[in-house]
Amino acid sequence: MKRIVLFLATNVAILLVLSLAMRILGVEPYLTETGLNLTSLLIFAAVMGFGGAFISLAISKWMAKKSMGVRVIEAPSNATETWLVDTIRKYAADAGIGMPEVGIYDAPDVNAFATGMTRNTSLVAVSSGLLQQMTRSEAEAVLGHEIAHVANGDMVTLTLIQGVVNTFVIFLSRVIGHTVDRVVFKNERGHGPAFWITTIVAQLVLGILASIIVMWFSRQREFRADRGGASLAGRGAMIAALERLGSLHPQPLPDKMAAFGIAGGGASGLKRLFMTHPPLEERIAALRAVQ
Repeated sequence: MKRIVLFLATNVAILLVLSLAMRILGVEPYLTETGLNLTSLLIFAAVMGFGGAFISLAISKWMAKKSMGVRVIEAPSNATETWLVDTIRKYAADAGIGMPEVGIYDAPDVNAFATGMTRNTSLVAVSSGLLQQMTRSEAEAVLGHEIAHVANGDMVTLTLIQGVVNTFVIFLSRVIGHTVDRVVFKNERGHGPAFWITTIVAQLVLGILASIIVMWFSRQREFRADRGGASLAGRGAMIAALERLGSLHPQPLPDKMAAFGIAGGGASGLKRLFMTHPPLEERIAALRAVQ
């Protein structure tokens, strides 16, 4: 319940900030008595689409810490924490990125994630379940995978992709709503209920189609992060870590962080289109095929 309230409050705050930005920029309303101002609509769609995506990215570390209860390791208090910090420091140096914040969150599931706005200001967090149920070499491969996400700039890349599709969804849904209002319902001035109802329905449908595009890109980034993890920790260790994940059936992370976790996949049919991660067997086969 706490996570839901935090998520809703954050999104409301983002909408208020973006609305204020539109006023400051002096963007004219895109709805007029005679039709749509397409220039204003495109600016509105871009500000809302990219703005929401980048604000979410900017507060991603804060959200992760609050929603997942991540405890950042300021100074290691035991051998496990020392090993965790030292491993991430080594991999970060090998990957040519700044030292991430390192954290642990209390969860029985085996998982880990990386987030943050830039390659040099990231956060890598692991579950207590991962530390308890994986061997050191398997855990190191998982850490390598997360460092590869950061080094590859996956957070920014997916944010840009999300911003582009958000812009098109917002823009096209309102164009469709306007067209239906004018052509089907013959509303010649202003915009009636048909515009708003059609816009909402179109935005939902287009949003679903857009998410398929984003998820496809996310799955491709997972293959690349696996190769990065194999490069840092060894291909054998990376394959062993994925095989262990398959035997443990870990639960997925919350939506905002799912794309940058280690676990995921397993769906089939149409559900496969909405997966953030490829099936584990495909990821293992891709690693085995690397020469």
